[in-house]
Amino acid sequence: MRLELVKDWMSRDLITAVPNMGLLDADALMRDNNIRRLPVVENGRLVGIVTYGDIREARPSAASSLSTWEMNYLLASLNLAEVMTRQPKSISPEATIGQAADLMLTHRISGLPVVDNRGSLVGIITESDIFRMVAHQWRQAVEEDSPKPYTHYDGD
Repeated sequence: MRLELVKDWMSRDLITAVPNMGLLDADALMRDNNIRRLPVVENGRLVGIVTYGDIREARPSAASSLSTWEMNYLLASLNLAEVMTRQPKSISPEATIGQAADLMLTHRISGLPVVDNRGSLVGIITESDIFRMVAHQWRQAVEEDSPKPYTHYDGD
């Protein structure tokens, strides 16, 4: 079995946010783009990550005595810097898929920002990407033994 690299399976077309983005804006951005995690960057460098779960946890409980107006006011006043995970676990594009999977399992996370040796965000690798790789390899083994590596994007 060929050692698959993160750079060959990561998503490169990223939607990102900045630390001062409002929580409600980030929630809308994630919903509109059907994504569950949002890397937070400053000057191209990863400074945090926000997940859909982080946003859900920042919302007041339904059992709260606050009115709808008060809850919306509080949510509108929060920004990502207040709820993001700072210095998230990340991985190099040259790392193997096995290393990425092990890091995700060890830290019980479902995705990793991919950063280059300068600390710039270049992609994200998720459980879904790893499942796609496994399914592709299974189909390859069943159909034929093709030596050509697969990438889900055009480029190097």
